[in-house]
Amino acid sequence: MKRVLVIGAAGQIGSELSAALWNHCGSAAVLATDIRDPATWGGRTEAQRLDCLDRGALARAVRDFRADTIFHLAAILSASAEANPLLAWRVNMDGLLNVLRVAAAHRCRVFAPSSIAAFGPEAPRDPTPQTTVQRPSTMYGVTKVAGELLCDYYHARYGVDARGLRFPGLISYRTPPGGGTTDYAIEIFHAALATGRYNCFLRADTRLDMMYMPDATRAVIELMEAAPEPLRHRNAFNVTAMQFTPAELAREIRRHIAEFRIDYNPDPVRQAIADSWPDRLDDSEARAQWGWRHRYDLPRMATAMMRGLARTMTHDRGRLQAMTESAGR
Repeated sequence: MKRVLVIGAAGQIGSELSAALWNHCGSAAVLATDIRDPATWGGRTEAQRLDCLDRGALARAVRDFRADTIFHLAAILSASAEANPLLAWRVNMDGLLNVLRVAAAHRCRVFAPSSIAAFGPEAPRDPTPQTTVQRPSTMYGVTKVAGELLCDYYHARYGVDARGLRFPGLISYRTPPGGGTTDYAIEIFHAALATGRYNCFLRADTRLDMMYMPDATRAVIELMEAAPEPLRHRNAFNVTAMQFTPAELAREIRRHIAEFRIDYNPDPVRQAIADSWPDRLDDSEARAQWGWRHRYDLPRMATAMMRGLARTMTHDRGRLQAMTESAGR
């Protein structure tokens, strides 16, 4: 990777991956783009507005920046996709197709993330193998399976070096939740520090696979730097780090805030999505093929989240309290 274009750089993954890429490649070698005005999110790298649905603009950005690698992170996430499935199909599929077409024309490598949502209720739940039945019951999951197959096709037909990871739920204190089913695992930390109480939209016993964002960004860069020859599942590697329920996460938070309390008011849509997903992904192929190893377990992640958010809240306590109160309704 010498010249990198990031699409969706203002999102949860994009904002932190852009920062990691600045450190890895140098800020001058990273062009961060998003559909939002960069005046609201631009950092210490070059940034511009870009809609992945505009293939002409995408091609010009790649050409003018002389990009050799595209990180495509723009997407409509799980709960938001159920609220507007047609928009999710258009953004998630047409956007990826545009990226792959431009990558084929300009000989770029591509990173396109997949998700635990690519599996459905018929897949083995614990653990879910690297290769198994994939019949998701959500529009987000459907787009992720289709995206994996599309990346395979463009690799086989046009030689595009497309790679990807099936992410579990991702946890970060640096950016707000983005419309995903696992957002409770971020909201709960904000609420713990802002109000001492959280109203959870999932059942107490809902076990989900999770990963702390620094592990996720490191996994992306390590996969993209890996030699291509050993990669048999190049665009859809299972990766995982930890598994827990809301009740177990609340218990871990009480190690830091003894008086923290949690209530449960399951949202039918998000609960149904969570119930259709695996409890734990089998990431042995990622470990064998390119040396993947996670660093953050539940206690270490919780400590990092509490410390990071505590620093943030000293500057923006009012906004965080308003956000957590809204999430609890």
